Amino acid sequence: MSSSVLYDAPGPNARVRNRIYSVVGSLLVLGLIGFSVYRLADRGYFAPEMWNIFNNAGVRASIRDGILSTLQVFVVAAVLSLVLGVVLAVARLSEHRPVSALAAGFIELFRAVPLLITIYAMWVLFLSYKENLGFIGESSAYWALVIGLTVYNACVQAEVLRAGVNAVPKGQVEAAYALGLRKSQVMTMLLLPQAVRSMLPTIISQLVVTLKDTSLGYIITYAELLYAARTMANNIIVNDDNPYVPVVIVVGAIYVTMCLALSSLATWIEKRGRRAKTGIMPAAAAEPLEAPGVLETAVGPVGPHGEGGTEGTEGPASKKN
Repeated sequence: MSSSVLYDAPGPNARVRNRIYSVVGSLLVLGLIGFSVYRLADRGYFAPEMWNIFNNAGVRASIRDGILSTLQVFVVAAVLSLVLGVVLAVARLSEHRPVSALAAGFIELFRAVPLLITIYAMWVLFLSYKENLGFIGESSAYWALVIGLTVYNACVQAEVLRAGVNAVPKGQVEAAYALGLRKSQVMTMLLLPQAVRSMLPTIISQLVVTLKDTSLGYIITYAELLYAARTMANNIIVNDDNPYVPVVIVVGAIYVTMCLALSSLATWIEKRGRRAKTGIMPAAAAEPLEAPGVLETAVGPVGPHGEGGTEGTEGPASKKN
């Protein structure tokens, strides 16, 4: 029986109770799922006519356009949030107090404000000055969603990177300064690469959150996947009812697939980084090189017994005596 500081290994009675609780809990969950499926089937949501709507070319085109719009917002917001996150992390780690305080205030402010409020406020602002904003005003919903996702996720990524930088041993920083590197070189060549590598799983997890948060665009009528699904479900009538359940199941499966694909990519990148050969390979051992005459000058000729001859050899001290 093994135990740790934070967890005591259960005894025989505790293991029996845990098995009973697991079985009972699993049965309750399966019963709830079965009851839900029965009620939905009783209301006709699993009828073939409900699912036949996905054979319509217009429905498939609407889902495709929604996926492309979602991915477009995600890619732009992800790149901008990573760039802004690095800038905010470096600014907060700055030794200049005004810069550090400004970055800290910005981060804490937008982490505290709900993301939906930020997106909605940006949308209202763009609509108010639509005539003066040019191309941004023409696609105000798109840019409001992108900027809202960028600002919020950049603040989170900045804290993640700051934690990674602070986790680097101080001895490495001191050694870098001792070698004559400047602050910018220490940050770009030493701290940030190690911080990104150590915090890569958390960074990718936040990118998954960014992908899911694109669904908030339906509030500001941006035509992403969730907005397209809601529009389809409201406009299609099958058997005198709207096909909400089939549409939700299909769209939910699409969201799960995209998030799992992004998580799989993160896992692959992490494993590849672990297999990468880093560091300097030590050179093979070789025979030491000796300058001719050094041994005889420093130690003297080898004595008759194979040892460095001090007997019969007069060094500088013996000559004085």
